[in-house]
Amino acid sequence: MPRSQARLPFASTCTKRPRTQENGRCITKLENMGFRVGQGLIERFTKDTARFKDELDIMKFICKDFWTTVFKKQIDNLRTNHQGIYVLQDNKFRLLIQLSAGKQYLEHASKYLAFTCGLIRGGLSNLGIKSIVTAEVSSMPACKFQVMIQKL
Repeated sequence: MPRSQARLPFASTCTKRPRTQENGRCITKLENMGFRVGQGLIERFTKDTARFKDELDIMKFICKDFWTTVFKKQIDNLRTNHQGIYVLQDNKFRLLIQLSAGKQYLEHASKYLAFTCGLIRGGLSNLGIKSIVTAEVSSMPACKFQVMIQKL
């Protein structure tokens, strides 16, 4: 393959109008990248902090300190059912503000949210919490991240 046509790791599959299988692979790669970045950031951010007393304390740290450092604002709302499910709401999510100009970009929001889901999951993982993180957009640029804690 000539040098000018070398394929980038996933830029080629993420920038074209993706087919369903390619879109799934792209989102998985982005989520995995976010996971690794989240692990590294949490390690750096928590090296000088006291130990967290419980799960809720960790989630508050994610919503205040972690989110502020990464996105320059706190999460707007944190809700929990006290049974391992947390909902983090950001009414003006930084990565979606530029996309929110039109509804035609709503389908591309999942790529931006996949990285952030991985970021949250990776951070929690490094703090000893195994979780499943999903994202939902009803009207851009607002979005909700649902964190389901996996009990070991």
